Amino acid sequence: MLPKRSIFFFLPLLAGSSLAHAQVASATGKPPVANTKMAPTTTVEDRVNALTANMTQALGLTPAQVEKVRAINTKSVRNVEAARQRFRQDPTKLRGYVEDIGLARLEQLKEVLSPAQFTRYQRKREEKMGIPTTQGAQGNPPPGLGRPDSE
Repeated sequence: MLPKRSIFFFLPLLAGSSLAHAQVASATGKPPVANTKMAPTTTVEDRVNALTANMTQALGLTPAQVEKVRAINTKSVRNVEAARQRFRQDPTKLRGYVEDIGLARLEQLKEVLSPAQFTRYQRKREEKMGIPTTQGAQGNPPPGLGRPDSE
């Protein structure tokens, strides 16, 4: 099974900023204001195409992999859109459904991508999200907590 933190790397890819808008709307009672910095891809097909193109370029997918990844992305983006419509008034449930969709997508991608491609995919997502890798988190202690023999 994939680490629980890996699901959070997938959320922005599918949900965009809508989850954040749903949280703002429910917290403030006001409808969300359109985000002018949001990518111009607004339709499901546009998001699928952009996501697939990015993955193709970053991972060097074969033509057969491109078609499989496109199918996985299409299903995932459509499922997230359906969840957004169904749970627009319940951000907690929406997060749960998006998390489940993300886990299912990762499992499907793991079957299509080579181990090296999947590792690269995970690393790219971590970089994009600004999450330190396990190696980096263990590598250097915080200031003042170094080894006693090094001070």
